[in-house]
Amino acid sequence: MSAAKKHHKMAGKAMTGADMVIQVLVDEGVDTVFGYSGGAILPTYDAVFRWNRIHPDREVKLIVPANEQGAGFMAAGYSRASGKVGVSLVTSGPAATNSVTPIRDCMADSVPMVLICGQVARASIGTDAFQEAPVYSIMSSCAKHVFLVKNEDELEDTMRTAFHIARSGRPGPVVVDIPKDVQNWQGTFKGEGMLPLPGYQQRIDTLNAASVPKDKAREFFKMLKKAKRPLLYVGGGVILAEASDTLRKFMKKFQIPAVTTLTGIGAVDTTDVLAMHMLGMHGTAYANYAVDDCDMLICVGARFDDRVAGVPKRFAENAVIAHIDIDAAEVGKVKPVAWHHVADAGSALRDLLDYGKDVRPDHTPWLRHLAELKQKHRQDFNRAGEIIQPQAALEILNEITKGEAIITSGVGQHQMFCAQYLDFKHPRTWLTSGSMGTMGFGLPAAIGAQYAHPDKLVIDVDGDGSIRMNIGELETCTTYNLPVKILLLNNLGDGMVVQWQSLYFEGRFSGTDKSLHRKDFVKAAEADGFEFARRVTKYEDLRKALEEFVSFPGPAFLEVMTDKQAFVYPMVGPGTPYRDMLTGPYIESRQHGPREGTLDTSDSF
Repeated sequence: MSAAKKHHKMAGKAMTGADMVIQVLVDEGVDTVFGYSGGAILPTYDAVFRWNRIHPDREVKLIVPANEQGAGFMAAGYSRASGKVGVSLVTSGPAATNSVTPIRDCMADSVPMVLICGQVARASIGTDAFQEAPVYSIMSSCAKHVFLVKNEDELEDTMRTAFHIARSGRPGPVVVDIPKDVQNWQGTFKGEGMLPLPGYQQRIDTLNAASVPKDKAREFFKMLKKAKRPLLYVGGGVILAEASDTLRKFMKKFQIPAVTTLTGIGAVDTTDVLAMHMLGMHGTAYANYAVDDCDMLICVGARFDDRVAGVPKRFAENAVIAHIDIDAAEVGKVKPVAWHHVADAGSALRDLLDYGKDVRPDHTPWLRHLAELKQKHRQDFNRAGEIIQPQAALEILNEITKGEAIITSGVGQHQMFCAQYLDFKHPRTWLTSGSMGTMGFGLPAAIGAQYAHPDKLVIDVDGDGSIRMNIGELETCTTYNLPVKILLLNNLGDGMVVQWQSLYFEGRFSGTDKSLHRKDFVKAAEADGFEFARRVTKYEDLRKALEEFVSFPGPAFLEVMTDKQAFVYPMVGPGTPYRDMLTGPYIESRQHGPREGTLDTSDSF
């Protein structure tokens, strides 16, 4: 709910609409806003300036990007790293349309964010006025909710309601479109109140009050007692619910190993013996084999998306499925389930822990089998090549950071290599565009994450194709002297697309060969003020360069030239089940049918 007090000290004071917007932001705990100014939002930008002059002890930091898309991803990175609602503040027209991608990205990954757009004056709406765009119509398909403030008396309530909707239930982005004349309007600040949302609030109240009934908990443990090979399937919902600690207690208590989705990485300490790491299209072979072998799959805060359950009928086909999710629409949408509970992941797991406090399962044979899978089918790559392998660079980085850094990424092969080869001991330390797969996410997200955690090491691992999308944000790092580290793994191509073209399009590299491009990324970084900007081409220089890169006190840029033929394996091809995944030349695959040392899935196990 709103952080505003019922007896607000500013209640009854005359304010402009723009001043009300900033007052509500401060009441909601906002300390950083990312955005780009323009005519239709100038009153609110002026309100930020005046607020900061009057309240230097409660300053709202205003971070100006190179592009409004960058502002949106900065707000998203701030939110993903902190758990707070990120805020982007932009003008009308092209600024709003530039913000569509980060809004859809936040919606797809359930990230709480509020985008405030300026709009032309109410009398001009619908006239194709200068820098007018139909924000409500455009954003309605992309956001959790959109407000167009036509009634100035509702501005204050609308702002509080936007934050409430963004953070409640299944989180998501909310857009508030504010005409310029509403920002200039003068009225009386109430200091409290939200718009009436009877249907929505009833659903939220039901979710907040939901607990696992005893008979339902009994049924869950009856299934667990019968299972010999239980497995947790953990998604980003666990991190969003701040339920990672509870999940880890649940794993330890009942000795249930876990696989995670791409956005669920960090919910489980990847160095834990029970961690089976990422599953799915580019998940580890042993994680996918574990899913094939399990007889009970407990899904918590995940949604059986196509990158995990590409062939739904063949996914975990030997298992009964239990599903915990805050969104009832996700239950049974892709896979039928034998047991489910709609609630916040943390509250559901706590209820089950409480009910099962006397349960002492013994899954020793199953855990032994999974340990063998992890050893036999471990991740590996070409360690004999002369050209630097991206996996090798990340292995060294991992030895330096020890799973403690906040890592953001662009989208592509480097993203998957990060998921496979880096450790994450804590939630909210792996920030990536999951469902939307948005290239250009990594750099601005790292900037947002650095503002959320100014004292932590933040590294953007990017690709040469992905970083180009928002390369203007290099200057944002130096403008604000942010110690963000950018590790560019450059393979002179759009590696993931090249991989697909190699495997499925007979090597026709249409539009993906960057070898003829003239971009000198090191010079670009230097031009934007990076004092540390280097390139590595040889293995013998790699470790030292990475150590100096990580320890540099300010913004740092390191380009590592990597092998264009270093593909991401495993890979579950389109329309194929896990058992047919491609493991490549360096990861051992298990053959179909009975084989020595495999799991006995009979009842005698």
